[in-house]
Amino acid sequence: MADQADLARELLGLARDDLAAADALIDVARVTDAIVGFHAPQAAEKALKAALAGGGHDFPFTHNLSTLLQLCEDAELELPATLESVDSLTPYGVAGRYGARSAGPVDRAAALALATAAVAWASTLVDE
Repeated sequence: MADQADLARELLGLARDDLAAADALIDVARVTDAIVGFHAPQAAEKALKAALAGGGHDFPFTHNLSTLLQLCEDAELELPATLESVDSLTPYGVAGRYGARSAGPVDRAAALALATAAVAWASTLVDE
């Protein structure tokens, strides 16, 4: 089993993959909001988990970004102001993952900006 540092690097790599997918698809008209809306919160979720793991902190199996933000605060990880509203992405990631009713239209640029901020922040905390 990987240690926390290995887990952090793996999660950060996966976050970057989801971010790259969201970025590549953001302007593709035939790709629905649901797809972009899935990858952006996935990137943010994995980035927050990478930051936690990088600091040696455990986290539960969850897709709830509010829960992960709270865990980061509890772990005294200094969150940038750019992540204040990242939890607004939670409904899009959950709906896309579990086939639930759409969470509605996605502001693709805003979702990408939040995911980008999360990955950039986590990158400063994870030793690569």
